[in-house]
Amino acid sequence: MPKMNLDWKTAESFITDAFVSSGVPREDAEICTDVLLESDRRGIESHGCNRFKPIYIDRIKAGIQQPVTNFEIIKETPTTAVVDGHHGMGQVIGHRAMSMAIEKAKKYGMGMVAVRNSCHYGIAGYYATMATEAGCIGMTGTNARPSVAPTFGVEGMFGTNPYTVGIPTDEDFDFIFDCATSITQNGKVEYYERIGEPVHPGTVIDIDGNAVEGDAGVALKKIRNGTAALTTLGGIGEELGGYKGYGFALIVEMLSAVLQDGMYGKDLDGKDENGNLRPYHLGHFFIAIDTDHFMGEDVCRKKAGDIIRAIRASKKAPGAERIYTAGEKEYEIWLSRKDSGVPINESVQAEMIKVRDEYGLNSYVFPWEK
Repeated sequence: MPKMNLDWKTAESFITDAFVSSGVPREDAEICTDVLLESDRRGIESHGCNRFKPIYIDRIKAGIQQPVTNFEIIKETPTTAVVDGHHGMGQVIGHRAMSMAIEKAKKYGMGMVAVRNSCHYGIAGYYATMATEAGCIGMTGTNARPSVAPTFGVEGMFGTNPYTVGIPTDEDFDFIFDCATSITQNGKVEYYERIGEPVHPGTVIDIDGNAVEGDAGVALKKIRNGTAALTTLGGIGEELGGYKGYGFALIVEMLSAVLQDGMYGKDLDGKDENGNLRPYHLGHFFIAIDTDHFMGEDVCRKKAGDIIRAIRASKKAPGAERIYTAGEKEYEIWLSRKDSGVPINESVQAEMIKVRDEYGLNSYVFPWEK
């Protein structure tokens, strides 16, 4: 499907105005927009403008996500906090929670905030980057609607559950490792459907234990109706280490539920016992470790930089041009896009026009309309 670039200023202004028109306070809307567009800046299009309408605008309209966020601190100590997000905007909850963790870390060395009753919070790497920019090591994770099968299972029992770590470096980009504990994620399958790309072999398993291949839209429907599930890192069975991805996924599931007395597994499917839509009840966790409470930020950045430079300078496989470290590709994508704008595929172009017309944001004329 053909893509057209939308300049960053217009994208930021339009998405913010659309969130405001949905009832989100402007300050919160700006945070939501920044998280959303950071996905596209890094080339993670499955979580950027691609999800603006169906994941956020539509859920607000359906009444399963609250545009005004009630960020309630349930329990707090000098180094920890438990927060109830009351189904508000996940990006706002995530931003405030990581800010709290960083503030505690700066004062006491480490800080952790556990969240319950939240909504989709965008790319986890955004919050890890908040920590690294403050001179901290940052960690975060979130559970998600059940769509991933355990090793030797075929039923979606937990989410794609990303576990993300950010470490400050002395390079132009920090080390930001941000990925799901499944081979792929729902957003990527949704993106494949939009662009007409088939699901990749081994990433989805059906109820009979067979790999699902072919049309991404068909695979997505099977995942949604419970006749297929995503596979964990390592794939089907144990031969390639699928149990390792399974273990990491459960660690994130537990850290997103056990400390905050939150929901997990099947309770995160967004539907009640009668099949009606309801809030997703997601949980997150945020950890910040202040490097100045150890040997200092400068030492951390230099040492981390030395490590990744040594890795990139190591012997390459035949035919390989270079070795990458986490955050490097995303930084290069941002350099290539910062002047050209965000690429918008045809289906998202139509969604943005629909949102504009519905909310009467008539001052916006998109390049694909000219």
